[in-house]
Amino acid sequence: MMDELDKAEIRKIAYNCKKATFLIEKKQIDKITIREELELKIHLAGCSVCRIFQQQSIIINQMVKSWINSSPQEKKLDENYKNQLQNIIQNRIKKN
Repeated sequence: MMDELDKAEIRKIAYNCKKATFLIEKKQIDKITIREELELKIHLAGCSVCRIFQQQSIIINQMVKSWINSSPQEKKLDENYKNQLQNIIQNRIKKN
């Protein structure tokens, strides 16, 4: 697989946050190809911002799925609920 990626491609992958964030989101919704997985790993190895984005995105997607599956009474987005969500996200980020 690495034979397919020349040095210019690796540099492009390493500095392409837009593509990395797309792959992070795509991976949560569907499968990504082996090449995409490799590109994402290369990028995440050198980009702390995208690693943080990935952690946040995973947490948010888990929370949304949980919210979608909750009862109608639990779906109220009042200020207290919003603050609770923010605290949960912050605590989970700190753990990682």
